[in-house]
Amino acid sequence: MSDQIPTLEVPRSQEWRQTAKDVTAGAAGGVAQVLIDLVKVRLQTQEGGDAWSATRHIWAKEGALAFYKGTLMPLLGVGACVSISFGALHTFRQAIESCNRQTRPSHDRTLSLPQFYIAGAGAGLVTSIVSGPVEHIRIRLQTQPHGTGRIYMGPFDCARKLMRAGGLAGLYRGQVMTVVREMHGYGVWFATYEGLVRWAMHRQRKRREELPGWQIAVYGGLAGEALWLLGHPIDVIKSRMQSDGLGSERKYRGVEHVVRDTWAVSGLRGLFYGIGPALLRAMPASAGTFVVAEIVREMLN
Repeated sequence: MSDQIPTLEVPRSQEWRQTAKDVTAGAAGGVAQVLIDLVKVRLQTQEGGDAWSATRHIWAKEGALAFYKGTLMPLLGVGACVSISFGALHTFRQAIESCNRQTRPSHDRTLSLPQFYIAGAGAGLVTSIVSGPVEHIRIRLQTQPHGTGRIYMGPFDCARKLMRAGGLAGLYRGQVMTVVREMHGYGVWFATYEGLVRWAMHRQRKRREELPGWQIAVYGGLAGEALWLLGHPIDVIKSRMQSDGLGSERKYRGVEHVVRDTWAVSGLRGLFYGIGPALLRAMPASAGTFVVAEIVREMLN
């Protein structure tokens, strides 16, 4: 019996119909993550609790629009961050591939998964320049008092007041943890996705572009879950630093102080506050991102 895998010719119209469904699913995931993100941040910065109780409390006390607090900055910055991360990944990949050509010219120069992690970490480092202040402003807006106790009128007012209180350093508060989170997170994200795709290509004996859209979505979603499972404590520390008071109201002196205080109050559990909403958001959002990325890659080939 022949080992050749039979292939079925799929009509182009059917391919694009399925692609449209995948994109729609990814868009729905993006809408869902906007609502879920506020719950995650509240749990991270207010000594935990459960996601359902937090959601009901926000709805009852602040109304439905509260779930969109601080979303303008991410909406403005998310496109830039995704573009920067994928562009930077390509640059770092080329640099590592060039190094591979010089050190092992007679061998396969494809990046290993550890090298993919390094390329992803480089992409995270570059992306953090934009994501740092964007996330800081988002967290300030999401954790400020409701109603008459509001401190910031919007993202630009928040940025202005942070700059007035601490200059550029005030805007970039928590940047060390942002850099650590982005480097480790993007490294895990890209390496996990690439590893799953390579596994599927080898198992099914298919080229990357022959993998169905639903598989790309699943592998992208699993990569998002891996990102948060392996990096959530870093995000908790970052969120606590970026929601801390300004000037004389500042509680934490640095990263070590945040870790010691969180551990003293809640133990290891405190470093995983908000993990449920984070994982719930990660699957659809990450799946949609990689589906769109693969579509664009195929169109440009």
